[in-house]
Amino acid sequence: MVRILILIGFSFIFMHLHATGTINKYINMKYSYISFSTIFIFILLTIAQVYFYVKDGDKKNHDDHEHDHSCSCGHDHSHDEDKWYKKLVVYPIMIFPLVAVMCFPIATLDSKMVEAKGFHFPILEGDDASSNHQILQPDTSTYYGAEDYEKLMDKSKKQYEKKNSIILNDDNYLKGMETIYNFPGEFTGKTVSLTGFSFNNDDLKKNEVFLFRFGIIHCVADSGVYGMLIQFPDDMDLENDEWLRVSGELDTMYYQPFKKTIPVLKVKKYEKISEPEDAYVYRQY
Repeated sequence: MVRILILIGFSFIFMHLHATGTINKYINMKYSYISFSTIFIFILLTIAQVYFYVKDGDKKNHDDHEHDHSCSCGHDHSHDEDKWYKKLVVYPIMIFPLVAVMCFPIATLDSKMVEAKGFHFPILEGDDASSNHQILQPDTSTYYGAEDYEKLMDKSKKQYEKKNSIILNDDNYLKGMETIYNFPGEFTGKTVSLTGFSFNNDDLKKNEVFLFRFGIIHCVADSGVYGMLIQFPDDMDLENDEWLRVSGELDTMYYQPFKKTIPVLKVKKYEKISEPEDAYVYRQY
């Protein structure tokens, strides 16, 4: 019976995530059809488990009847899979995701997450993939061979290099940002427009701020904070998590804390805006 309830719980959770639209906090919506299909898979598994439960119940009643007439040994013939200590280990592991989704609030990531985990750049983190939890530059190279990734970036560069003005919107934010970081010199002098939330730290000047979006490449496991440094003509007094739409001329600079040359946007126009309905961006191909 517990297995049936667990399967019903997983079916409900996937239905709930899709019905409320909060599934986009966990996966790239490009793959939403997979999680949607999972709803029907869990429903089928639930029906199958109910069938086996009823069938086993009938069989147990029959075996108990036969046992009363044929065995008086008093021995417990229960199977190993019914041992209580196995259930004590397995069931909590399966129940925990249900409790977590239903009881823990789904929060949109913001600058507090950046501060909590630290603001890092991949080049400083070595080869430990687990340490790359916060990255400025989108990087999908780990999903391709070196040659295939180079072809992908060259193709993406050709889409943008002939444009004098590049608008990074929800659909192309991660793709465009990754291309700019791979070929910063190719885009110097071009006009770039983007939207994001502000993030300050002690290394920045009064007229500088990072503009970020939290993005998901495939799922929440490879999510990160992506954006670029922006410079205003005058000193600004921006708090963290203020949403801005900015436009300016792209340049590069050597940023000492990262020990790396990075793109920087010299802002010519900007406006404060409300947080978008979906604060996340997703990698498109």
